[in-house]
Amino acid sequence: MGFGQFLAAPEHKVTIVTYRDIFQSAVMEEGRFSEEYLKLSAVIKMDAADIKKLDVKVGDTVLVKNKDNNGKVIVRVESSGYDSHSGIAYMPNSPWSNALVDADTGGSGVPRYKNIEAMVSSAKGESITGIDDF
Repeated sequence: MGFGQFLAAPEHKVTIVTYRDIFQSAVMEEGRFSEEYLKLSAVIKMDAADIKKLDVKVGDTVLVKNKDNNGKVIVRVESSGYDSHSGIAYMPNSPWSNALVDADTGGSGVPRYKNIEAMVSSAKGESITGIDDF
């Protein structure tokens, strides 16, 4: 047993912006239970510096949980490919991003899909949350 086993994985606070992806939409028409849909949908795209802070690599799995800790998913992390945008992450519209949407609509009745406050941490070696888990 080493001392490192008692240290918590680093967490990083992000604001998630959801978006529509034409490739994911095309695959969704073929079936939401396919491996291709999972590959294109169960993903979070982050700034390269944020990925480094988490001590993970592109392709690793990460745990994403909303601010109230009542919504959480394990997804694959990718680099966004954009210039520096530390603290901002992107997820395609999907069951994985919807699981993180806050139930409180502030009285408007409209969920806040474009401004999801969340914490991200490493989930190396863990499986991506399955679509059947929703």
